[in-house]
Amino acid sequence: MNQAHIHRLLSSKLKEKDPTALFNLRLATNLGLLQHLFFSLYPEESHLDDFNRLIDLFPKLFATRPDELKRLDLARLQEGSWFLSEKMVGMQLYVENFNEDLKGLQKKIPYFKELGVNFLHLMPITTRPKGENDGGYAVNSYDKVDPKYGSKKDLLDLTSMLREEHIHLMLDFVVNHTSDEFPWAKKAKQGDKKYQQYYYTFEDNTIPNEFEKTLPEVFPETSPGNFTYIPEMEKWVMTVFNSYQWDLNYTNPTVFLEMLANLTKMINLGVDVVRFDALAFLWKKMGTISQNLPEAHSLISLFRMCLQVIAPGTIFLAEAIVAPTQIIKYFGEGPTEGNECEIAYNASLMALLWNSIATTKTGLLYKSLSNVPPKPNDCTWINYIRCHDDIGLGYEDHFIREMGWDPQQHRKFLLDYYCQRLDWSPAMGLMFMYNPKTGDGRITGSAASLLGLEKGLKQKNNTLVEKSVDKIILLHGIILAYGGIPMIYAGDEFGTLNDYSFLDDDAKKEDSRWVNRPKQDWAVIASLGIGETPQSKIFHTLKKLIAIRKENPILADKSLPVLYHTGNDHILVFERKAEGNEGLIVICNFDGKPQVIEPSWIKKLGYFTKGDPLDLVSGKKIAANSGLLELLPYQMLWLKKS
Repeated sequence: MNQAHIHRLLSSKLKEKDPTALFNLRLATNLGLLQHLFFSLYPEESHLDDFNRLIDLFPKLFATRPDELKRLDLARLQEGSWFLSEKMVGMQLYVENFNEDLKGLQKKIPYFKELGVNFLHLMPITTRPKGENDGGYAVNSYDKVDPKYGSKKDLLDLTSMLREEHIHLMLDFVVNHTSDEFPWAKKAKQGDKKYQQYYYTFEDNTIPNEFEKTLPEVFPETSPGNFTYIPEMEKWVMTVFNSYQWDLNYTNPTVFLEMLANLTKMINLGVDVVRFDALAFLWKKMGTISQNLPEAHSLISLFRMCLQVIAPGTIFLAEAIVAPTQIIKYFGEGPTEGNECEIAYNASLMALLWNSIATTKTGLLYKSLSNVPPKPNDCTWINYIRCHDDIGLGYEDHFIREMGWDPQQHRKFLLDYYCQRLDWSPAMGLMFMYNPKTGDGRITGSAASLLGLEKGLKQKNNTLVEKSVDKIILLHGIILAYGGIPMIYAGDEFGTLNDYSFLDDDAKKEDSRWVNRPKQDWAVIASLGIGETPQSKIFHTLKKLIAIRKENPILADKSLPVLYHTGNDHILVFERKAEGNEGLIVICNFDGKPQVIEPSWIKKLGYFTKGDPLDLVSGKKIAANSGLLELLPYQMLWLKKS
C-alpha cells in the first residue's frame, strides 16, 4: 500500500497537529519497510549498527527542517497527490540563460504567471568545477550556490517568493556521482582510505577490465570507457559518465547515510520536487550493464521512505531514460508500488512524437503506447517535447519490424531527417554521440529548428514557416492534454531557434547539446504583443491552451488516456475521461496534407449528440461534412462532450 495514504489517514485522525508527534508517527509507520529495504542492501548480520545509525539520524535531520516547510509538508500530506492536478504546468530552464542569475529569475516571476507556468525545473545551480562540468552535473556541493548564480540567501529569497506565488520548484539531486573536486574525492586523492571507499576504487585495472566486458559506454565519443586512472592515489576510479565524475559506491552504507543528509540539506532550501539524476546507474554489479538493477530500485525506495518521514511534502522524479517496461518500475513494484518515485519522464512519448513528425505516421506511436504498462494511480508522468538533453531513438525493434521497417535503417532515416542529411527535410538538427561502429546516434536541436522554423525563416518560405508553427503547437498541445505534467523547455514557448555560439567555446564545442541551450531573448518576448509573427502566434496559442487545460479538471491525471484507431495512419486520437459522462477527445493530424476520418464512432462516444461539438483550441464548432471529419495539415482538435 502507498505509505503516503497511510500517513494521510493517520494524521487526519489526530486532533493535535504537532509536527514532531506526526514525525514520530511517520517513522513508526515506515519502520518495517525501512528495515526491509535497508537489510536487503546491507545484510543485517554485518550492518545492524549501520541501521541503528540511520534510525538515530532521523530526528537530527528532521530538526533541521524549517518550521515553514514542516507546515507545508503537513498541508501537502492532507491535500494528497497535489501533483496530479490539471493546474500543473512546468518549465525547465538554465538560470544563467534565462535571466542571468537567481535575482534575475525572481524578477521574471510575472512572466511565468502570465504564461500559466507554476512549476519550475532549474538546471543545476550548485558549485561545480570550472571548465568541463557536464552542465553542472559534476557537483562540488549539494547545497552551496555557485557564485555566478548568486548566494544561498538569493536562493532562499527566490524559493520564499515562489511559495507565495504558488509556484513549485524542482532541483536536481545528482545522486550517482560527484565531481573529482568534491570534498570526499579530494580526501580520497590525498590517500584517505575511508573516502576512497566512498567511490569504486581499485589498485589495478584487473577488476575494471572485468566490469568493462558488460558496461556500455554513455559518451563513447568524448568519454570512452568507464574507469579513469588517478595518478595522485595510484588507483583506478569508476567514472561512467565523464572522467571528472566519480561514481558513488552505495555498497558502502555510510555513503547512503551521508547522501541522505545531503539530500535533506538541499530540500530544506525550499525544494518541492527532487529530480533524482541518473538513478538507473546507482548500483553496480560485475557481469551486468549496471543499470536498472533491483538493488537500485531498493536504494531509491529507501531514499524515498526516509524522506517521507523527514519531509513528506517533497516528492521524487525519476530521471531514467529507459524503455517503457523499465521506466514503469521506477514507480515501484510489489511492496514498494507507489513508494519509489511519484513522477517519471515520459521519454517514450517524446521520442515517438518525433518519429511521427518525421514519418507523418502514427502506427509506431500507437503500438508503443498501447504496450506501456499502466502506472500506479498516485504517480504521474512528465510529458515533454524538448529538454536540455538529446533525443534518443530507443524504440522497440519488434514494433518497428511490425511497421514493415528495418530497425537499423529506420533509425538511420530519423538521424538523416533531423540532422541535415536530407535536402528535402525541414529539420535543422545536429548529431550527438554518433557511433560509427553501430550507426547509433542521437539528435540535438531546439524544437523550432527541428520542426522547420529555422529553415523556413532562412529561406523566407512562408508556407514552411506556417507549417512549422502548426507542428510546434501540435506537439505542445498533445503534452498539455495527454495526462501528466506538461513540461515546456524555456524558449520553446515562442519558437527559439538553435544557438550555435557553443562552437566558439572550447569547453562546449564538442557537445552539440549546447545548440539547444539558448539564452532567453527578452527583446523578442517584449515584442510578442506587436504584430503577427511566428513567435507571437506560438506564444499566445500555448498561453491559451495552458489556460484551457487549467479550466478543465478532466485533464487532471486521474485517469489513463484512451487511444482510438481511426483507420487513417496519419491521425492520433485519444480521449480523457472523468467520472460521470465527462470526456474530452483529442484528434491530431501528423501529415502536411489535409486528412479525413469517419466520425460515426466518435458520435457513439457522445460527442455529437447535441449538435456539432466545440473545439476548445479554435473556439469553433466542428462539423462532420458529408459524413467525414476533415483535419487541416498538423491540425489538432480538443472536442469536449457537451
